Amino acid sequence: MTQTENSLRNWLALTHIPNLGPIRIHSLLEAFESPCAVLNAGLSGWKQAGLSEKLIQHLSSLDWDKVDTDLKWLEQDNASILTLDDDCYPPLLKSIPDAPPLLYILGEPEILKLPQLAIVGSRNPTHAGKDIAHDFAAYLTSMGMTVTSGMALGIDTAAHQGALDSMQSDREGTGFTVAVTGTGLDRVYPAKNRDMAHKIAENSVIVSEYAPGTPPLPGNFPRRNRIISGLSMGVLVVEAALQSGSLITAKLAVEQGREVFAVPGSIHHPLAKGCHALIRQGAKLVETAEHILEELGGLAGLVVEEANVNEKNIEQSQNTESNSLNNVDDEYKQVLKCVDFEPTSVDKVVERSGLTADAVCSMLLVLELQGYVTALSGGYYCQGR
Repeated sequence: MTQTENSLRNWLALTHIPNLGPIRIHSLLEAFESPCAVLNAGLSGWKQAGLSEKLIQHLSSLDWDKVDTDLKWLEQDNASILTLDDDCYPPLLKSIPDAPPLLYILGEPEILKLPQLAIVGSRNPTHAGKDIAHDFAAYLTSMGMTVTSGMALGIDTAAHQGALDSMQSDREGTGFTVAVTGTGLDRVYPAKNRDMAHKIAENSVIVSEYAPGTPPLPGNFPRRNRIISGLSMGVLVVEAALQSGSLITAKLAVEQGREVFAVPGSIHHPLAKGCHALIRQGAKLVETAEHILEELGGLAGLVVEEANVNEKNIEQSQNTESNSLNNVDDEYKQVLKCVDFEPTSVDKVVERSGLTADAVCSMLLVLELQGYVTALSGGYYCQGR
């Protein structure tokens, strides 16, 4: 066995000790300097360091079977395990107080050292929220930023998909996407994202601090949020309730000295309240992806001037879409003006337009087919352009 292999075995054995979290492992490493020194200190060394009787018992009966299971998983072609003393360990993540001692990885580890922006939000977002997350991620990835999220349903999925779509467009300077999971990497949670997980592993990177075989335990996901923010230069929140995991991630980002961005919404929308609370607490309000590049572009080494050119293109595209309304009949324009960018009931459109319910429903259907409005559940619509 090589010295590197033996060192990894020691790291794995240390992290498999029950109830020994990152903070306590860091303390042990400060006292003993290396996992090998911790494990070989013996009873006298452990007692001299003031370790508890329970921890000493665990150190005396290490679970080498779990270590062998991890090493078996490592035999996959695109699998790797990074330790805190590995040169490939992402420096931003390493700087947080509770940095994971080990990172299990599927994909290219070097991607974790690239400039990243985390995009997080509701698991049950609106159509508009998903579009925002997707489009922001696609644009930022096209500009060379790597988009990081937790592969949950909703905003996370939309962000990863936006980044993947940008990566597949063959544009020069494309970034990547990083998925941070709350399970072992031998399983995908949620199962609906299995295909996406395979694409990310093939083209970018999936990372977890949890060993293979770890199920989706509820406590794992709040803990993994510190990794999402810790890997990133900043965190963008798109649609979040006041009590949500996204706000936990934003709070962790602040504690880690990262930038926090939030997309505003309607004051009546429950999923905008979390973002508005963040903005009141000092998060930067953003309306376009260019706002993020203005803040992070220089630090990330990206060419912000290119973003300005793209912004002009977006404005021209919006003007073209606006001009296309010239081809819409006046009655349809009247109905469209009665639909807000936030969810608007059919009854409200009828009231505002003065038209009959049948006429409004018919015209909303046509406007939906043309892409001017988006149908929501419960008989609601919102402007789609």
